[in-house]
Amino acid sequence: MSSCIFMIWQESWSQQLDNKLHSVKPVIGTWPVIPMQRTDVKLTRLRIGHIRFTHWHLLLGENAPQCPSCKDSYTVKHILVDCPVFNHYCITFFGSSHLTLSDLVGEIPHQNLFAFIRKTGFLYLI
Repeated sequence: MSSCIFMIWQESWSQQLDNKLHSVKPVIGTWPVIPMQRTDVKLTRLRIGHIRFTHWHLLLGENAPQCPSCKDSYTVKHILVDCPVFNHYCITFFGSSHLTLSDLVGEIPHQNLFAFIRKTGFLYLI
């Protein structure tokens, strides 16, 4: 890809501050591939913010699922970062409750990401 085209794309992408993926991938480029395809697919779904649990309602024509504790819509960010219900799991698996999506699913995903997801019950809902 020519550097001029890349710079134009990057400039356009840099203006997409409200885009969920932009917060995780601010610079255009390829992701490293995880050798286990199922894990790679799940990680990609987490990165783009589209998992079965948070988007199934669109196919069914229903309202978005809401967190019973917070009353916020379930999103990947809510599950991984914002929800106080999972705060103790964040501390256990990530050593902190003050993380960003980029910390967890960025270029190098957190080593305990899938252990956290398994423990919270979302592993098979991705």
